[in-house]
Amino acid sequence: MTDPTDPLCPLCGRPIPKGVLQSRHHLIPKLKGGKGGPTVLLHQICHSEIHATLTEAELARNYNTIEALRSHSRLAKFIGWVVRRPPDFRSRTPGRRRRP
Repeated sequence: MTDPTDPLCPLCGRPIPKGVLQSRHHLIPKLKGGKGGPTVLLHQICHSEIHATLTEAELARNYNTIEALRSHSRLAKFIGWVVRRPPDFRSRTPGRRRRP
C-alpha cells in the first residue's frame, strides 16, 4: 500500500513505498567522474532498465539528467509500460540491450 509521504520515482513517476526494491542512480556514472555527484532514488526495476539500455559513456555524455533519460526512445517505451504496473511490481530485466 502506498503512503502519501512515499517518495516518487523521477523516472516513472510512481511512488516508491517502504519495502520496495529501490536504489540510487548516479546521474553521472561514478566511473566517469560522478563520484560524489547528484543521485536520484529510483525503483530497482527502473534503475536496472537504465543500465540495460545505456552504456556508462552514453549516460555520462548524453543522458545525465532525468529529462534526458525520459527522452530516450527505449526508456520512454519502458516508462509507458511500467506506469501501468503497481509501485511494488518486480520483474527481471532482460540482458543488456545497448541499442534502441
